[in-house]
Amino acid sequence: MENVVIIGSGPAGWTAAIYTARAGLNPLLVTGAQPGGLLTTTTAVENFPGFSKGVDANTLMMEMQEQAARFGARVEYMSVVERVDFSRRPLTLTVDGKVIETRAVIIATGASHRHLGVPGERELENKGVTYCATCDGALPMFRGQPLVVVGGGDSACEEAAYLTRFGSLVYLAHRRDQLRASRIMAARTLANPKIKPVWDSVVEGVLGVDLDRVTGVKLRNVKTGARATLDCAGVFVAIGHVPNTQLFQGVIDMDKAGFITPTGRAHTNVDGVFVAGDCADSIYRQAVTAAGAGCMAGIEAERYLAGLCG
Repeated sequence: MENVVIIGSGPAGWTAAIYTARAGLNPLLVTGAQPGGLLTTTTAVENFPGFSKGVDANTLMMEMQEQAARFGARVEYMSVVERVDFSRRPLTLTVDGKVIETRAVIIATGASHRHLGVPGERELENKGVTYCATCDGALPMFRGQPLVVVGGGDSACEEAAYLTRFGSLVYLAHRRDQLRASRIMAARTLANPKIKPVWDSVVEGVLGVDLDRVTGVKLRNVKTGARATLDCAGVFVAIGHVPNTQLFQGVIDMDKAGFITPTGRAHTNVDGVFVAGDCADSIYRQAVTAAGAGCMAGIEAERYLAGLCG
């Protein structure tokens, strides 16, 4: 019987593991198929506190793992939770065909970027194609260069505004003829002289695979069908996130987009099941906020288990 099983190995999961391990709970963490989570799809992390010169994303996750292990956390590496049963006690999870019983669970499964699904996107990921301006926008490859943001919501507008600090010009490619963003955000975006909207346009391909770096995008006008090429050094895709919560549908309360909705202080609607990180955060989606949420979930799980024993 486990005290607590943590599902997910991003900043939220590892922080929860550190806190529950230091509390003497001997937690078990199941990494999932992508150890380190979504953060490891980027390169340099320059906005995580404590690293004045930045830190490699994989290095940061490995340091968190070693810190958790030092206090007694155990890891099911590259293992995947296939099923859960939260309808009775103890809670049960099926991990790679093996049934695990536990008193508490912390869900830290994160979210995945919604991709364009066009030629060149996958090949040039981290080579000019990115999904987080605040993570990657300040990298040298983008400074003083024309950049493309794909999307038309608040997130896309925020990304475009942020990138004007670094790029020479930011193109905002949107499939409609007006932004979906809030009125004030749209007004600010359209008033920015360094942001140039490209209306009624979708990206059909990312160029530069032969050079191993982004050199431009192929665009198609959805109204006229006309095709064009736009030179750029970076493509920032801001068309939303998909929370990795399919496993818990019908069991854990979620919003319409699939993000888990905490009932307060990292609790879910199921007693003994807690949540942390991007699977419950559709707004910030930062490593530091995920780590903070992991801390909260770890402390709440500790208090919950203390109440059971008490």
